[in-house]
Amino acid sequence: MSAKDRYHNAVRNALLKEKWKLTDPLILKFENEDEVRIDLGAERLLIANRGQEKIAVEVKSFLSESALFDYHAALGQFLNYRLVLETQEPDRTLYLAVPLTAYEVFFQRPLAKASVRTYQVKLLVYNPIEEEIVLWID
Repeated sequence: MSAKDRYHNAVRNALLKEKWKLTDPLILKFENEDEVRIDLGAERLLIANRGQEKIAVEVKSFLSESALFDYHAALGQFLNYRLVLETQEPDRTLYLAVPLTAYEVFFQRPLAKASVRTYQVKLLVYNPIEEEIVLWID
């Protein structure tokens, strides 16, 4: 079993506050060989069109000495998880959950901005203290 990021429960609680139904973790297989464990799967009903919104969330804390190193690891995970989701659950959107401080500092740097844009990384920005989602960035 993989270790949960330090702020896993903060993101989990933030999603629960927004009335998401959670799967913790979301486990998927890729061609019966590889299994991935995305931190959180979430679903909620959409009143307007009576459909269902489905997401997956990979939580990252960005607490090491190098935010760039943390991002390299997170991006690799994100891209592989998105590939698995495209084949197994194409109606589920993947988000990379990042703390507000990392978003305000690291994700405003030119390399991070270019990477997020180029690789179409969807971000869920959270406040780990308040356990709230601050921004959804598609």
